[in-house]
Amino acid sequence: MTDAEIEITSDLVRGLLREQHPDLAGLPVREVAGGWGNQMWRLGDEWAVRMQRMDPTPQLQLNERRWLPVLAPRLPLPVPTPVRSGEPSARFPKHWTVMTWVPGEPLDRSSISRGDHAADTLAGFLKALHVEAPADAPVSGDRGGHPRTCTDGFDRFFHAVVPGDLADDVRAVWDDAVAAPAWEGPPLWVHGDLHPANVVVSDGTLSGVIDFGDMFAGDPAWDLAAAWVLLPAGTASRFFDAYGQADAGTIRRARGLAALKSLFLMLMGQNGDRGLPGGKPAWGPAGRAALDRVLKG
Repeated sequence: MTDAEIEITSDLVRGLLREQHPDLAGLPVREVAGGWGNQMWRLGDEWAVRMQRMDPTPQLQLNERRWLPVLAPRLPLPVPTPVRSGEPSARFPKHWTVMTWVPGEPLDRSSISRGDHAADTLAGFLKALHVEAPADAPVSGDRGGHPRTCTDGFDRFFHAVVPGDLADDVRAVWDDAVAAPAWEGPPLWVHGDLHPANVVVSDGTLSGVIDFGDMFAGDPAWDLAAAWVLLPAGTASRFFDAYGQADAGTIRRARGLAALKSLFLMLMGQNGDRGLPGGKPAWGPAGRAALDRVLKG
């Protein structure tokens, strides 16, 4: 049996806790729906166990362990913070981490009804996150650079899922992002993977941000794409006004990256509809709605 084929069950989670953190082993364990690279289990009311599953390397969890305790105290929304480390063992040969639980419903299974509030909330969160990263911050091999470095990926998603009647408009948005000037500031802290499954909603607005495994130092445009990917139609301008530190070139790059992310969500939805591994049926409609918002500007 390969690592990817190991079945993660509540009994396995309890067994690991008994071995490495016995004082937590008596708490209730409940599976959390979703997840791909990692599988989540609620642990009591306050914590969750993040189990490495499909991620090919432990580095993403190790980055969260190293940097979330540094970032979390200055962020204005709850984020999962590591409280215990689980190491590979004969029972489970991968890493796992006990983290604080961020309450709320993931946006891919909910919706935002208070758009202006959510725009202001997201802007405040990203303004607090986007500060100069230290020299030893993680970097990403496929994210964080100029959109032009992602042209092959964009073309692949574009040809796979773009609606024919939108193709010219989507291509124009992407070409404009590729032509935009590069980020000239220092590398900033970036979440790196803001999409509807990685934020949570309560009372109709954003209430938390999760899954920081892809965090890196780079161009903030990668996060600012969330103005279209996450927020309701008509709120992007309010978001950028509240954020207050994105120049025209950064907004152009962010809009192109939002098109890229929207197409990716659509492709994941298509894969889910076809029953392919890793597919997410609910992501298809979310991606199409985001693409419509991108095209409206």
